[in-house]
Amino acid sequence: MSLVKKPKMTEKKLAANRRNQNLCNGPGADERRERIRAALLRFGFNAQAEENAMRALGEDPAHFQESLEVLWDEWNPAGGLQEGVVIRLARAMWLTNRADRMQEGYAVRQAQEVNSGRQDRLHAQMMRLRITADSLRLLVQSVAHEHYVTTPADLEKMKNLHQEGVLKDMGEIALALFYQLQAPGAGEDGIDPNEKSRRALVRIKEIFGLSSDYPPRANVAPDSSRPQEGQRHAQGGAAPGFSPAPADLPPMSGQVAVGATQPEEKDKRYPNITAAEWDARERPRQLLENILTRQVEICEEQRKVLLKESVKGPSPYERAAEVAPTHPDARLMRQMQDSNFREVRRLINLLLKIKRYERQVGGAEKNAALHDVPETKGVSV
Repeated sequence: MSLVKKPKMTEKKLAANRRNQNLCNGPGADERRERIRAALLRFGFNAQAEENAMRALGEDPAHFQESLEVLWDEWNPAGGLQEGVVIRLARAMWLTNRADRMQEGYAVRQAQEVNSGRQDRLHAQMMRLRITADSLRLLVQSVAHEHYVTTPADLEKMKNLHQEGVLKDMGEIALALFYQLQAPGAGEDGIDPNEKSRRALVRIKEIFGLSSDYPPRANVAPDSSRPQEGQRHAQGGAAPGFSPAPADLPPMSGQVAVGATQPEEKDKRYPNITAAEWDARERPRQLLENILTRQVEICEEQRKVLLKESVKGPSPYERAAEVAPTHPDARLMRQMQDSNFREVRRLINLLLKIKRYERQVGGAEKNAALHDVPETKGVSV
């Protein structure tokens, strides 16, 4: 229930409303309109081409006429000079509003284009983050083993992620760690000397105390359970270089028999890596595992944020960033708006000066008339 009582319309109020309506639409208003039409014709602003141009731009000439009448009543121009300035002021204000509509219209068009593909872009970004997270999880599962050695598949997968730029700066460190954890004798690390990964790899070696010529050398101490070459010769075996090794003997350390399968344990598959070297590799392995795990969490967090954004929609700040004036005519439209605004300011200042001058002239004439009045003499009746 409203607390404000609705006023009752009485016969007295209705009669007053009718009188006011007659005053608004009476001879005074008609006379003013005729005066405005005559002034427009004198200054050439009421041509049919002007109305056609407004309609072509989606504007209503009647609205311009209403704005001109409001300014006419406000300034009440007297004479042709003031009438022309008031008409020019109305046009300058109309052009200023048109410049605003131009910028807003382009922003609306740009917003519509952004909305048309917004959901598709968000969905593609979420799918890309999901694929990246799954790839990182597979790498985490591989690196999580205690005796991990970089495989070609893991290295290629990490290179692809690094080239895509999904890991940003962490991709350089992770790629350097993968190169560091390669198998002994894998050869060059394959990093461009100018890349940051090369510097990251050198820094990692310094931090973890790894040798500069890592991967480790292939020659290691011989197995103590196997007799030395000198002992075999002393026991009656053939001297080295005179007879080949028997076919049924197990391979030497660092060698794999042809057709033989490697053992299941990683330390036996890579016998050239000593226990001390495994310990040295453990710290970079743990660091790599932590980096990859954290990157998986970051991908999941970003995917959740995108999901909420797709449901909620863009905020006013995001919408403003999307419709930022990036087109080449943005500065031109802004200059047009500023130019029209300066024109409005100049015309208003001109009208104020004219009105002030009229008041000064009128006051001077009034004072002169008062001083020129002749003295009255008594007249007998």
